[in-house]
Amino acid sequence: MLARTRSLLLSSHPGPTATVTTLAVVLGIGTGLPAWRVVVLGLAVLVGQLSIGFSNDWIDAGRDRAVHRTDKPVARGDVSVATVRTAAWVTAAATVPLSLVLGWRSALAHLVLVASGWAYNAVFKRTAASVLPFVLSFGLLPAVVTLAAQPPATTAWWALAVGGVFGVAIHFTNVLPDLDDDATTGIDGLPHRLGRVVSGVVAFLSLALAAALVTFGPVLIGAAAGPSVLGVVALVVCLAIATLGIVLVATRPPGRLLFQLIIVAALVVVAQLALSGTALSV
Repeated sequence: MLARTRSLLLSSHPGPTATVTTLAVVLGIGTGLPAWRVVVLGLAVLVGQLSIGFSNDWIDAGRDRAVHRTDKPVARGDVSVATVRTAAWVTAAATVPLSLVLGWRSALAHLVLVASGWAYNAVFKRTAASVLPFVLSFGLLPAVVTLAAQPPATTAWWALAVGGVFGVAIHFTNVLPDLDDDATTGIDGLPHRLGRVVSGVVAFLSLALAAALVTFGPVLIGAAAGPSVLGVVALVVCLAIATLGIVLVATRPPGRLLFQLIIVAALVVVAQLALSGTALSV
């Protein structure tokens, strides 16, 4: 029983799920949401991300078996496709009432975010428009947070842009290690069409742009007189990670290290966003 439960949880893509949930909670704290709203926000985002992760492994089960993905519990036979499919639908259904507790505006943004993730798994990952769900979902995350305030607050354009650009970086970097396996099973998204090196460069240039936006965005809308010292330091760190990522993708086969670099940079950017506080909204 415990082994099956563990395999089911591993089918939820726990790394990305935990990361996105953490981003939402940190942003909620940074924008001054009451503690109970931060808790509900975290639960809603967690359940929504679980549904996206489960749907991915359910929909991709046949493909993962065909390429012998030993990192996927469904492909190994540790948990059934039916169990993962049920988990996907149950968590998707639970996302609705949890999101509505935060108000209909935040709920609408969050449900579109989750639906976008499902759309990627079901349709978009096989098309030249594969990056669009990532732009939409990550771009909406700051809005889910600011609209959860009482009264709801409009999200600053630069915060939406940071999310969308970071979605580009996440998508391209996450796909890089799987390009060969994907080609075998007919997955032909935008990174596959651009190739490994170009996709890697796009990913890390997007990372650099996101870091610049979060550093200078509050200044551009007049919410700050100039970038903070911490903001500049964070920008330098992200630019260093971007430079390292471009070098790695140009000189060696892709690996999970690239995605891990993006996650580290994401946490740095989110720390900046949290420190931006009310500058996230207008």
